[in-house]
Amino acid sequence: MTDTHIPIKRALLSVSDKTGLAELGRSLADFGVELVSTGGTAKTLRDAGLDVKDVSELTGFPEMMDGRVKTLHPKVHGGLLAVRDNAEHAAAMDEHAIGAIDLVVVNLYPFAQTVASGAERPDIIENIDIGGPSMVRSAAKNHAYVTIVTNASDYGDLVAELNDHGSATTLPFRKKMAAKAFSATATYDAMIASWFAFADQGEQFPETLPMVAMRADTLRYGENPHQAAALYLPAGPAGSGIAQATQIQGKALSYNNYNDADAALELVSEFADGPPTVVIVKHANPCGVATGKTIIEAYEKAFACDSVSAFGGIVAVNRTLDEATARAITGIFTEVVCAPDADDAAKAVFAAKKNLRLLLTGDLPNARRGGMMAKTIAGGWLIQSRDNGHIAKDALKVVTKRQPSEQELDDCLFAWTIAKHVKSNAIVYAKDGQTAGIGAGQMNRRDSARIAYAKAQEAAETQGWSEALTKGSAVASDAFFPFADGLLAAVEAGASAVIQPGGSIRDDEVIAAADEAGLAMVFTGMRHFRH
Repeated sequence: MTDTHIPIKRALLSVSDKTGLAELGRSLADFGVELVSTGGTAKTLRDAGLDVKDVSELTGFPEMMDGRVKTLHPKVHGGLLAVRDNAEHAAAMDEHAIGAIDLVVVNLYPFAQTVASGAERPDIIENIDIGGPSMVRSAAKNHAYVTIVTNASDYGDLVAELNDHGSATTLPFRKKMAAKAFSATATYDAMIASWFAFADQGEQFPETLPMVAMRADTLRYGENPHQAAALYLPAGPAGSGIAQATQIQGKALSYNNYNDADAALELVSEFADGPPTVVIVKHANPCGVATGKTIIEAYEKAFACDSVSAFGGIVAVNRTLDEATARAITGIFTEVVCAPDADDAAKAVFAAKKNLRLLLTGDLPNARRGGMMAKTIAGGWLIQSRDNGHIAKDALKVVTKRQPSEQELDDCLFAWTIAKHVKSNAIVYAKDGQTAGIGAGQMNRRDSARIAYAKAQEAAETQGWSEALTKGSAVASDAFFPFADGLLAAVEAGASAVIQPGGSIRDDEVIAAADEAGLAMVFTGMRHFRH
């Protein structure tokens, strides 16, 4: 093949999404292209005043079986797959009166939208496209001669290509469209396979895991400047999350911004139905969390917990941001602010900080939702269900001689919720809806307890308090205390109640230490490792 410019003389159009179809049809007609179409697509083109040949005229067979069979015919696929400069192919086309098809415009039945609508199984099955993907794949395979377009967003580029090259397309353009076409059919098949595996068959870990995502953005770099990075979104329904948030202002989000903002949003979502709550995150770990009667009160309490780490941090709230809170947040350098919404006065305050990213999420993610989490390892992936574990107050087991008070139980559950989102080994002190100290990511639990207390003491000195907030606090441990030393560090910090999973072979030793110190301790029977 010497000439890579292929004139478009005949086009086959069959689309489920009619967006831009009439305009494209008019443009193709202006180039003198013969239009061949099916069903509703043909009607839309005719309603636009265009001459259209039905596929049934091309094949000699009517559409049948409720439209299930219309394009699966040699006169369609022969016109798509024929190698134009192959003598045997050309002879076969002449013998069987198969005309060449130079352009295919196809998008597929709305399978994902049908599933998302809550349709019944028969409707879902009917929205599995067969002829469409077949035509797309045939045209894309033979892109040396055939142009394939699968998305209305590419109609403008197609028309521009025809304008620039005298009603013809170039090989680079056809290659680009073919790549998009195979991505489209791969995505479509993956969504169908996922529905069959998870929704229809109820499998948790299917033998083959279809994972398809669409690139939403290319980021400046990854975790470090020498690493490349991009943001991808699920090809199907995704729900609400940090990736779906609307950025109101500020610099483009970096890889680390997304990671840290996700950590903040996931934690504040635990309090979606609770009182006004503020979470401050640094390096994917919470450094201050608090509730209050108002968002500004909650922010001030969260900030007081660790004002040093809050510098350059991420703030997430569970209420609409107001002007007072916005002014408090912008009192120090803050990277990202996440909120369900912000009023106009708050937006005006943030606007004065050009680099601060303001993300509005609308609804907060459901902290109890299911789903899967993936982690790459050398040579493969680890897949697990989300940690959506939740413990109710009446499910706690008191294991000490002293019974905890209602306030202590509330503090225990608050600290436990925070510990779930702290890198392991995690220790969290909390009192009256406010974190007092957080120890994260240490190799042993005792050191996490000591670090959390040291942070609490530093906060007390910074704020001018008479004593650290750990005095009379509840302390949460994300996993059991393997030795009594971690518990004794909590005693030294002044904690009066402990919440932990239990399950150590030394539970009796730890319980005895708690009894001796006069602590109340409850077991959850559930751990929250976060590696």
